[in-house]
Amino acid sequence: MGNTTARITKGGKHFEILVDLEEAMKFRKDEPGANLGSAVLTNSIFHNLKSGELAGANDLDVAFGTSNVDEVSEKIIKTGEVVRTTESMKADQDQKYKQVVDFFSKNAVSPEGRPYTPDRIMKALSEAHVNVKNKPVESQVNEIIDQLSKVLPIKIEMKKVKLLVPAVHTGKAYGVIKEFMVSEEWQSNGDLEATVEVPAGLVFDFYDKINGVSHGAIMSEEVK
Repeated sequence: MGNTTARITKGGKHFEILVDLEEAMKFRKDEPGANLGSAVLTNSIFHNLKSGELAGANDLDVAFGTSNVDEVSEKIIKTGEVVRTTESMKADQDQKYKQVVDFFSKNAVSPEGRPYTPDRIMKALSEAHVNVKNKPVESQVNEIIDQLSKVLPIKIEMKKVKLLVPAVHTGKAYGVIKEFMVSEEWQSNGDLEATVEVPAGLVFDFYDKINGVSHGAIMSEEVK
């Protein structure tokens, strides 16, 4: 994806380094195999990378508590901004649209029950000017359907499920079920009774996730 700038402003002063965009994003996200040496392409810290204005050791000590280039570079990448190129942002957006197309071609049908091809879904997304957001597809299904329906009659079979989440597991479980939540009712003992609507094609994945965070302690019942 090319080279770009990683930067941060501390104490009113700018600090910049040149990085490999792909490697820097891997390092920022702590992905397996990521390392600082592959990400950083400069041996110094700059106030202004384009003009070549170097940051002095005193400025680094004041801003970062160290003048060690590796330590400062790590802080810039992890807590600052890695400037995204137009190419990388387009690649991310293309990937999001592909995920949406894959999801709808597998889960959506016409009112008569006929599936749509990936090409037809992609054409409809373009015609409806659908803005796919940078979050899981399943959490924006209803919003996307509302937009797609303007140009393509489409529906997704949904499963309604009633859950009883023991109090000890509500913290982790809530993060899984909130995207599908229809209603919630907290009990006096801290248990959570919730009703969710999940696309039929995702039901088994949903059960796997809630069982994983609760060690199988969540009781579920499909509601007609």
